[in-house]
Amino acid sequence: MRDVARLAGVSHQTVSRVLNDHPHVREETRQRVLEAVAALGYRRNLAARALVTRRTGTLGIVGFETTLFGPASVLYAIEDAARRAGYFVSVTTIRDLDRRSILDALERLRMQSVEAVIAIAHKPAVTAALAQLPTAFPRVAVGGSGGEETVPGVRVDNVAGARLATQHLLDLGHSSVHHIAGPADWPEARQREEGWRATLEDAGATVPPVRPRDTAQRAWDARTGYEQGRPLARDPSVTAVFCANDALALGVLRALHEAGRIVPDEVSVVGFDDAPESGYLIPPLTTVRQDFAALGQQGISLLLDQFDHTDHTDQPSAPRQVVLPPVLIPRASTAPPG
Repeated sequence: MRDVARLAGVSHQTVSRVLNDHPHVREETRQRVLEAVAALGYRRNLAARALVTRRTGTLGIVGFETTLFGPASVLYAIEDAARRAGYFVSVTTIRDLDRRSILDALERLRMQSVEAVIAIAHKPAVTAALAQLPTAFPRVAVGGSGGEETVPGVRVDNVAGARLATQHLLDLGHSSVHHIAGPADWPEARQREEGWRATLEDAGATVPPVRPRDTAQRAWDARTGYEQGRPLARDPSVTAVFCANDALALGVLRALHEAGRIVPDEVSVVGFDDAPESGYLIPPLTTVRQDFAALGQQGISLLLDQFDHTDHTDQPSAPRQVVLPPVLIPRASTAPPG
């Protein structure tokens, strides 16, 4: 900084004011300093600055190792929103969503002096681990059950999304709707099943049984949809299927095709997520859209709001919860029963 000051013919305090966008600097002086910065290739020492300000400008993100479209999209959205807010990010991913692994990941991030932590909370253990951080340490859970109010959180209303999908099929004239569910230990899967079941019960329609499913991540994939869809495809009484995500729906479409069932003339299919390829399946898939960008933006906003309330006595009695509405995207995979 002193080298920049010497070249620009100003004090190092003036250089500091220019670099920090202080308003009380003449434009001519500002330009001279910026030209000196460019000429010398000067970069501020962020480590030294952090020692002085006690701010690292870095947020910690906890994700988990997966190629699933939903969680991967949430992680990308959080990273993008953090960078747009001017923060660096430090990401740690874990393979097993158990309490010990999550606590270890949080400790690794805190050792890097992150200012706050945001975690993709697809299992209750993630929220429980976040709750164990010091009270004044900012933290946010993205996703999850919505039943946990121990930390601030943002999520999509999965129950409402399932209701939209199921009601859409009933409104088309289907007497009932079968459901291909996600893993039993994922809150999002349970919420979507809950919304589907409640909508059928409200309409006085028969609630078909949900086939037993795995608790592993693969229970979200197209192979599971195919395996679960084969017996439905062989049942002529099945005219409508709501799948817990688009990958499951892809597997169901394959099973129906192999059984000679025409979609949507004989069977209507609805997914959840609105993955980019959903509109290019044959036929294009009716689905429920989650706004992943909004999840990331709202999560970072909740995190930054806490910086203004570092004294836990100023925080509200109940951590703030943001619930985002899903949107039904009708396409060619649904129609009135033939």
